[in-house]
Parts: sequence; structure tokens; C-alpha cells
Amino acid sequence: MEHSILRKNFFLGLSALAVDRLRFASYITEKIRSCPLIEVVEEEALAIPEDEITVIATGPLTSDAMAKQIMALTGQGGLSFYDAAAPIVDFASIDMSRAFFASRYDKGDADYINCPMNEAEYKAFYDALIHAEEAKLHDFEADAPLTVFEGCMPVEIMARRGYDTLRYGPLKPRGLKDPKTDKEPYAVVQLRKDNAEGSIYNLVGFQTHLKFGEQKRVFSMIPALANAEYVRYGVMHRNTFLQSPKLLDRYYADRRDPLVAFAGQMTGVEGYVESAASGFLAAVAMAAKVQGRDLPEFPNTTAIGALGLYISDE
Repeated sequence: MEHSILRKNFFLGLSALAVDRLRFASYITEKIRSCPLIEVVEEEALAIPEDEITVIATGPLTSDAMAKQIMALTGQGGLSFYDAAAPIVDFASIDMSRAFFASRYDKGDADYINCPMNEAEYKAFYDALIHAEEAKLHDFEADAPLTVFEGCMPVEIMARRGYDTLRYGPLKPRGLKDPKTDKEPYAVVQLRKDNAEGSIYNLVGFQTHLKFGEQKRVFSMIPALANAEYVRYGVMHRNTFLQSPKLLDRYYADRRDPLVAFAGQMTGVEGYVESAASGFLAAVAMAAKVQGRDLPEFPNTTAIGALGLYISDE
């Protein structure tokens, strides 16, 4: 029963596999606080314990004090990478007369809202996007080079790689037929549910560092989003990430000190489900080590095993 509740509340369709972050966070918080084997200490951790079993899951927004501790422990100098988030719009403001529900190649449960563009509309959008004004970095961020993950690359930077880059990436029309024309559009912007109710949607692949006003101006050139209301604009910020392939094994443990492990997005996994999976594997493997049991085997053909391989293999 509990697993069915999880699927119903948190995972919104097999194709999208989206997570209602508030419900997910509340569920996990309640489980942690109600567990008699867990003591919750609500204060900032300023140091990594010595000679103790430790799993560090401080997130990519690690505090300065802990970041310095991690750098000293790992010997890695610059832990900075820039991460970007996509905008979120109010469903009621989407012009559904210019959009349609569908999943690519009709697989899944038509989880996505698809916003088609013809060639002229895409060209105008593309030209505006590559010339749009980006937001300035904060002073505390400006001292690091603008290094971004390929998987979280701002849409405007991706677009500057070439006219068709987006059409072969997040705006790929393959497998999507516009019911009004019964043909694949020239380009398609996909929107995905961002909560269980389906009242808000995020723009898939539209991580961005544009100024808020520029986001409104440029993204309004997508016909279905001409009058869209934004619940959250896209943002970019500097995060703390490990060079995990050099540092960690497939159980997220430090190769030099197997009683220290890391978990969560700072290891390089992406998303709520993946971050939770990394913490699960790090903890289960650590328990097996201290109890003298065999480490759990998750083959690379499983999601958890593949994630462990991804962060540990250069």
C-alpha cells in the first residue's frame, strides 16, 4: 500500500517520472523524524568527524565552512560548477488551442504539453534567444569561471552552438504529431508537470541564465506561451560538486577512506529520485561494510547500479 501511495503522489506518469517536491520532502522528513534509530540534530555541521562512519549529503549549496572541509578532505581545489533551473508556468495561462498533450511516439500516458512552432516562428525565437541579455553573476560567484554541466546547460548557451542545436535537442519534434496538421512540427517546446495537481508546468530543457524580463519577452515568442504567467523564472547559481569519477567508487564511498561516503546532487546525480537513490546505496553499502556483510550488488542494467557507474567511471 505504501509503495502505491508513493507512485500515486510523487511519480506522475511513466514517461515524465516527475516528482512533487513538497510532498516528497514532507514524506521523507516525516519518515526520518519518526524513526527511533535516527537522532536529528538541527545545527550546522562545521567539521567532518574523524575516524567515524560518515555519509556527507550536504547538497550542492554546501555552506562555506563545510565546503572548505570537503576540499581539505578530498584534496580538490575548486568544487564549483554552475547549475541552472528552468522556468515554471501556470497551466491556466497556457494557450491550449496552440498546444497539445502527447508523449513522444505515443509512448506513456501523454504526460507532456507540446508547444509547436513552424519554421518562421522558430527562426524568430532562435534569433531573439541568442541575442537576449543574460543576468549578471553575484559578486561571490564572479570569482569562478562560468563552467556548466552539459546536462544542465542554459538554453541560450546551447542555442549559440548552432541554429539546429535545439531542434536536435530539447525542441526535437521527432515522434510528435500536431493533431491540427497530422504532421511533425518544425520544432516543439515540451512542458512537464511540476506538481501532482498539474497546476504548474516547467519548460523542459529550458534551464537559463537570462534576465527575468528577457525570459518573459523571448519565451513569449513560443505561440502557446504568448500570455504565460510565470510561477518561477529560470535561474543559474554556483553550486558545489565533487569530481566524483576521480574520488568515489560505485557505492559513493571515498576510494582512499571507505568509511567516508558522499550522497546527493553534489556527487553528480541529477534530480530528486536520483539523489535519494544515491543516499540509499551509500547508506546500505556502508552498513554492510561495518557489519562484515557482502556489499549489495546492483547490476549496471538497473537504475541504481547505472547511477553508481556513471559517477564513478571517467
